[in-house]
Amino acid sequence: MANILNYTMKRLDGKEQVLSDYGGKVLLLVNLASFCGNTPQYKELQELYQRYNAKGLEVLGFPANNFGSQEPGTDKEIVDFCTSNYGVSFPMFSKISVKGKDIHPLYAQITSEPAPLGGDVTWNFQKYLVDRKGNLAAKFPASMSPDNPGIVAKIEDLLKAP
Repeated sequence: MANILNYTMKRLDGKEQVLSDYGGKVLLLVNLASFCGNTPQYKELQELYQRYNAKGLEVLGFPANNFGSQEPGTDKEIVDFCTSNYGVSFPMFSKISVKGKDIHPLYAQITSEPAPLGGDVTWNFQKYLVDRKGNLAAKFPASMSPDNPGIVAKIEDLLKAP
């Protein structure tokens, strides 16, 4: 299993972000879309971020236009939408592809992991938890709300681990 922290991603503001800067933190990676039935999950993701960030959780948002063209906007349009509609303050990255022939290397690695962690991204707002060492620890379906007790319990468990 390759380490998630070995990647450098472009932030919505255009700056490069080395994911190793998040070493020692628990990460929740989510592929996002502005015009999806799951879009209201932005609110719950922001609430999780506010609740657990000081304890070591980072929510990392990756806009993607792979499903139903539900994220057609530019990086500026995405950031404007997320901040004005949901007050998003967690780290957001430039739009990427999370499946198909143009899949981003980060998601190519994640999806190539053995089941139950790996496998294709099936829709917007699929969630991956990463432990403090950068290893994939859990996968949750797009339909599962970020405040689902199963997700929260797994986050809390990972936050307790060294």
